[in-house]
Amino acid sequence: MTIEPDRLLWSESDVRLHMGTTSLDPWAWRWIPSDSPRSAVEVSATDAVAKVMGRKARRIPIGVIGPKEATEEEYATAESLGSGLARLGVQMLCGGRSGVMEAACKGNLQNGGSPIGLLPTEEWDSCNPYVAIPIATGIGPARNAIIARGCTVLIAVGGGYGTLSEIAYGLHFDRLVLTLGNAPFAAGTLPCADVDDALARMARHLLFETAQGLS
Repeated sequence: MTIEPDRLLWSESDVRLHMGTTSLDPWAWRWIPSDSPRSAVEVSATDAVAKVMGRKARRIPIGVIGPKEATEEEYATAESLGSGLARLGVQMLCGGRSGVMEAACKGNLQNGGSPIGLLPTEEWDSCNPYVAIPIATGIGPARNAIIARGCTVLIAVGGGYGTLSEIAYGLHFDRLVLTLGNAPFAAGTLPCADVDDALARMARHLLFETAQGLS
């Protein structure tokens, strides 16, 4: 049962996120019936995710995809995106190589994150220097399908055919695919104005789509 968006309320008294007559179980990612909080403050979706992730929460990966040869603008955008995901406490996953992947990992690692790199190669040490958790698959570009399947949201920063394949896999697997900059167009993707817009859309998806109500 999909939850209809409502005001998000954070309660310090019970250290929980509330919405209407439910509260979020951040390990199961389910909205469950709950009494109304005694005292709570309204929070945005991004603030809510940051507070939830600061507690005991299951960290469902968010994917960052993009070209291994990035422009200066793409590199800066990806680094900012990786930083933002780390500040929210969200687990980031990417392809673990150069370009956009390196930039996102750099921003993520330097802001307290532990970026996962799902590598196409056979050895872990082929990753960029900012990958905290390298996973060598040895399956080449086929690893793009695993990235798309394993993440609940994909965020594309620029890209060419490789990125387009990840976007296509994401749409095929019914994932939310957000795009920044000149990422390849595909029907079903959602262009974002900037990194903050992408993070806000990602946060709302986590809270209102990934987290559902108990049927």
